[in-house]
Amino acid sequence: MLSKIPILLEKIKPDDRDKEIIRAALIAELDAINLYEEMAALANHEGIKKVLLDVAKEEKEHVGEFQTLLLMLDKEQAEELQEGKEEVEELLK
Repeated sequence: MLSKIPILLEKIKPDDRDKEIIRAALIAELDAINLYEEMAALANHEGIKKVLLDVAKEEKEHVGEFQTLLLMLDKEQAEELQEGKEEVEELLK
């Protein structure tokens, strides 16, 4: 199931628009990863599975690219991401 972007980007304040565009792109990439991996799990043909999983892997790289951009644009997001990472590391010690 593909996500629907929950906002109209043209209605976002110009100062926030780039961050929201990147977040929408992240949603699209994560949806693509899920879709390709689900289809690969259902496919009977090994070649189809292999190609779908390869494309899913490429989408994961795109997630990294968009996340890097978002963290450059949104310092609060970067700080919260780091705090979340530290919380998980502490819980899993």
